[in-house]
This record gives sequence, C-alpha cells and structure tokens, in this order.
Amino acid sequence: MKNHRSGFYGLLLWASLLLVMPLTKALAADLLAPQQAIEQASVQLKQNMQDPAFTKDFAKINQFVESVIYPHVDFNRISALVLGKIWKDAPQDERGRFKKEFQTLLVRTYSRAFVEFKDWSVRFLPLKLAADDKKAVVRTEILQPGLQPIAVNYRMVLSNGQWKVYDIMIEGVSLVTNYRTTFQNDFQNKGSLAAIIDGLAARNKEALAGNPSGQS
Repeated sequence: MKNHRSGFYGLLLWASLLLVMPLTKALAADLLAPQQAIEQASVQLKQNMQDPAFTKDFAKINQFVESVIYPHVDFNRISALVLGKIWKDAPQDERGRFKKEFQTLLVRTYSRAFVEFKDWSVRFLPLKLAADDKKAVVRTEILQPGLQPIAVNYRMVLSNGQWKVYDIMIEGVSLVTNYRTTFQNDFQNKGSLAAIIDGLAARNKEALAGNPSGQS
C-alpha cells in the first residue's frame, strides 16, 4: 500500500502542474467558466514562481498556494467523498478536524509541485457546457517535449455561483477514489476517525517543520 500511495502522490504532482502554467489572454477569453476558474489560479501562481527568492521559502509557498487553491476547491465535498460512510457517521467536530488536516495534506502536495516543476505547458481540451449544467469535467493535457501527453481531468461543481474542483483524475486514476481506499484501510486498522486525524496532523506538522519534500 505504501508504494501505491507514494505513486499516486507523484501523479498528483503532475496534476498540480496545471495550476502553475499561464495561458495567453486570447486563449483565456475562449475558455468556459469552469476552465477559467483553473486558469485564474494559474496566473497567480505563475507570477510568484518567477521570483527565485520566493521559491526558496517553502513556508511562504505553502501559505500562498493555500490562498490561491482554496477558493477553487470544494474541500467540504472532497472530504465527504473520500471518507464516505465514515464521514456520514462522524460528529461535526471530527469532520472539521479532518477537513483541516486533509486540506493541509493536499496543499502540501501542491506546494511540492510548485517548487519542483516549472518547465511544462498545458492544453485545455474542448468542453461542452449547457446553461443549466451544475457539474463539468475540465479535460486537460500536460505537455512536455518528447513525451506523451498526460491526461489530467478536473471534476468541478457549481457552488454558490463559483466553479470548484472536487476531484482530479490523472490518466484515469481518481484522487477521491484513491484516498477513499486509503482512509477506509486506515479506519479498519486504527479503529476510529480520530486516530486517522491524529496521524494526518502528525505528518503535516513534521512536513511543515522542515521536510517539504518528504512523503505525505
């Protein structure tokens, strides 16, 4: 399971590349609302990534990535989906604690990608969206010269007038499905959501204290 989880975290880094790649103004104007939500984050991240001093300060990067990513991600929905029945049975305080630590885990993963990957490009694939659609799948490809494109698709939902990501699929592998399997196994082994949260909190604290490139 450890190798499987580490491999998926690596794939998630590829997905993060989408959020550090700028688009031309002409292309941005042609994007639909769900695509524009992702593009807006990409511009903000790219502007700071060009500053060498900024990219050497992981704590600052982590804070900045959180501020950029959070408005475009439905962490409530993701948390409920990755826990499934565990979420439904959990008290409100444990739901809040889990969402906080899981959000930190995801932001740390994006932050590592923000530091490590820079020289890539992204291509948005065509999107059909009806006026009354509340969900969409934004299909993209990560491009690198000489290599096959990597398919990265974003499941998005319209929430309070804003399009937000609630799942990422890299070459058909779902973030939500993968984490759901992981947390279900952890729940069986540890016996409680509180124990899962404590484990997440400990790993987050260790990573943010000085191990930004360590495994999640």
